[in-house]
Amino acid sequence: MAGYLLLVIPSILISLLASRAPFMMTTTPQTTKPWADGPMKLITTPQYATKKTDLFTLGSTHMALLHNSILRGYNSIYQQAPYIQEADKADFIGYSQTWYKFVKSHHDDEEESLFTKVEDLLDDKNVFAETHKEHESFLGGLAEFNKYLTSLSSPSDFSSAKLLEIMTSFQEPFENHFHSEISTIAGMAEHPNAPKAGTPEAANASLTFKTWGKSTVTKAGTADVVPFFLLNLDRTTEDGLWANWPPMPAPIKWGLINIAGAWHWGWWKFASCDAAGQPRELYALESKTEDKAKAEL
Repeated sequence: MAGYLLLVIPSILISLLASRAPFMMTTTPQTTKPWADGPMKLITTPQYATKKTDLFTLGSTHMALLHNSILRGYNSIYQQAPYIQEADKADFIGYSQTWYKFVKSHHDDEEESLFTKVEDLLDDKNVFAETHKEHESFLGGLAEFNKYLTSLSSPSDFSSAKLLEIMTSFQEPFENHFHSEISTIAGMAEHPNAPKAGTPEAANASLTFKTWGKSTVTKAGTADVVPFFLLNLDRTTEDGLWANWPPMPAPIKWGLINIAGAWHWGWWKFASCDAAGQPRELYALESKTEDKAKAEL
């Protein structure tokens, strides 16, 4: 009997996780309804815009792709907040708190790790002077966003109007920074101390960007931030140039989305893309349409 249970229990757990995995969610085609490309504008990657391949263009491009996931996250929260039903409030709060965790971890990791390494590389402590100021311009509003969500005594107390009021308060400086930082990094290719292409210094600098990029999202949270990041990556953007970004074996990517993501499976219905990276209709807007159709019957 014990042996039988040892065989059956893993099968049950696998079936349960699979039923909650993002790949099981229904994907609906995009419509003319608002999507996660506004109100904050998404970033055109420097590599797509200029076709350059120097290390700072590539580094800023990969940063732009990460930033766009965060921007789609913000937009998906902003667009859906007014239409969240009572039964979905707890999941929406969890999704929104994951966005905050993603942004805060990203900011801290830049300040504590990446910026210092780039400053040392260029022997210039002022290359991120404006970027530091930009960070300060939205951190207060970001903290209020988190404070409001964590202070709710019950999901039923959630107010979309209050959340949108807070989001609007830091939207402009947040958007400005997430775009400006990309231009700042791309522009470092013209810095007098920028490593020359083909040199060991350039190879080490490229490795710095790649290593930081690989670790910054996973260290923020494998079961929440990683699925959030991957489910807000549009693999069709810029003529499909980033269909296989970030580079990783397909089984690993599948597992991060569908196994790690299964722990908070209810949150991901609010994401802007499906498990294959295809843009999908925002869940709460889809529900809004269904409710309207029922009311008209």
